[in-house]
Amino acid sequence: MLDALAEYHQLHRYGFTPPGHRQGRGADPRVREVLGADAFRDDVLASAGLDDRTSSGGYLQRAEELMADAVGAEHAFFSTCGSSLSVKAAMLAVGGHDGHLILGRDAHKSVVAGLIFSGLQPCWMRPQWDARLHIAHPPSPERVAQAWERYPHAAGALIVSPTPYGTCADIRAIAEICHERDKPLIVDEAWGAHLPFHDDLPTWAMDAGADVCVVSVHKMGAGFEQGSVFHVQGQRIDFPHLSACADLLMTTSPNVLLYAAIDGWRRQMVERGTELLGGALELAGRLRQAIDELPGMHVLENELIGAEASNDLDRLQIFIDISALGISGYQGADWLREHERIDMHLSDHARITATMSMADDDSSGERLVEALRRLVDAARDLPDPKPIKIPDPPGLELETVIRPRDAFFSQFEDVKAKDAVGRIAAEQITPYPPGIPVILPGERINQQVVEYLQSGLEAGMTLPDPADPSLKTIRVKH
Repeated sequence: MLDALAEYHQLHRYGFTPPGHRQGRGADPRVREVLGADAFRDDVLASAGLDDRTSSGGYLQRAEELMADAVGAEHAFFSTCGSSLSVKAAMLAVGGHDGHLILGRDAHKSVVAGLIFSGLQPCWMRPQWDARLHIAHPPSPERVAQAWERYPHAAGALIVSPTPYGTCADIRAIAEICHERDKPLIVDEAWGAHLPFHDDLPTWAMDAGADVCVVSVHKMGAGFEQGSVFHVQGQRIDFPHLSACADLLMTTSPNVLLYAAIDGWRRQMVERGTELLGGALELAGRLRQAIDELPGMHVLENELIGAEASNDLDRLQIFIDISALGISGYQGADWLREHERIDMHLSDHARITATMSMADDDSSGERLVEALRRLVDAARDLPDPKPIKIPDPPGLELETVIRPRDAFFSQFEDVKAKDAVGRIAAEQITPYPPGIPVILPGERINQQVVEYLQSGLEAGMTLPDPADPSLKTIRVKH
């Protein structure tokens, strides 16, 4: 894709086609000043532009073949609509429009969207809730096996690994359990695009036997936002059907910039991935130690790995408990953005997360540590955090009464939050980030979850998707 784009400019091609800005000629100079002329210059049609009208050059196909070869998959498919599209396509291809799918309840909201689009019935398996840390670990192989005993008719299973905290499932054991039943395993590995390219990182899903793996190149790679790839191997997934499902959801006007960046990142990783990621891991190791030595800060590591926790950990995710400072993660993240011009990856009632990448170096690492050191000093002057009523794990496990699709498209009414208790949700409510829904359409709402969300909102939690973002009302099935 990059070679084709370079040739496009060398040949001075000009299209009397979309996009209407004509490689920036028609863009407002004030816009070009902010976005840069090259952003417009490289925004060309994929077909009847970069390639001819029949795509006979096969640039995208070749780029996808090179990606599959780079990571050891049989097929790769580029998406310019993020891993959200890729996950939905995989769900449609495996479960169809009326099937059943085993899912971890810690799935991303894009999985819920896939349930609503497809009409699939979720067969939920409990993640491994950590009642002390109040986070969900990926499901263990034992829980996956129990789910298959309970739902032997399911079309397949889908797990999230790594989680946004960097915790990882035992994918190899889980894949074997699924394959004993000749059922496919889908891995939402959005946070794991880098895993194939360094031996000291957690196991790559394709190496562990997964049938479909979805990665977000923009998260831990060097692609643009929305750039995603799904990889496929084995005979349990019909790749042409999966591709057709993706095509149903995909834009007909894909952005060449996104394709080219994915293609270029793949080449970079094949040539220098071990070196670049090795440097990132070394830097992250030093930072983890330096941050852990700051008073009132603790970098979580050993607590995240074990028999009742996760199988492995991506140490590029620096998950920092700051509760000993007497402030919440929300307060810490807000202070860092306002005073240090630093944005953190995640924040919750007690923690913040810094995501390191191959782009970071000593200067950015030092900036992070110094900003956190100043946060330690500033914390004493911040107000006491507002309390969050966090339920025990059973209180978070809502009963699924009807399919998410049926609830979402049902007749609904907006009722006061206190009156929603006992009612069936007609919307999803998702603290973001990390984007794991607390309430799903079709679930019966309980008092603990309502109190958790309302107190979380008061404390700084972000809830972007309910009809009433203030949560004074909740949308329920009529």
